Amino acid sequence: MNKTFLILLVACCLLMSCADAPEKQFGIAALNCNLLYGFAGDGMQRELASPSVKLVDEKTLATAPMKRSEVISEKLESLQTNYEKVKKLSSNDENKEMLNASLALYEFTLPVYKKEYTELAALYDGGAGADKIAAVEKSISEKYGVKFEELYNAVITTGTAYAEKHGIPVKQVNPSPRK
Repeated sequence: MNKTFLILLVACCLLMSCADAPEKQFGIAALNCNLLYGFAGDGMQRELASPSVKLVDEKTLATAPMKRSEVISEKLESLQTNYEKVKKLSSNDENKEMLNASLALYEFTLPVYKKEYTELAALYDGGAGADKIAAVEKSISEKYGVKFEELYNAVITTGTAYAEKHGIPVKQVNPSPRK
């Protein structure tokens, strides 16, 4: 085999592997936004009211409810990781709207998780009264709910259009994100 041909073949393979496949871009920019579903609404309220359990003893398999601060911390870590992945995607004419919509959604929600949801978790963990917790939840919903829904729907709209253009099957299963 000709050395030049082999080098050219390897170079082409490397260049092709650098480009993100449409499925990967869609998954990172649009599908991962489903982790935000329920923000400023009933979904996040339920998640904090009835937190998941964690394994506390591997021998007995004993579990205990997670602290709300742990719930928010894990959620925040996951969202920040996804946000960084979106920022690393290369933008082009085909994906630009979807990437911008995704970035806008993360940039809107991350500060709320860092401040308001962290404060709300501290109220839960500190044993605050139900009325105090409900007031903070209502405040978050009223302050951020409408804008979140607008940004979330923009991701769904642009992501769905991108998926259709690239033959990626998509099935909508979530109702309004604040329900």
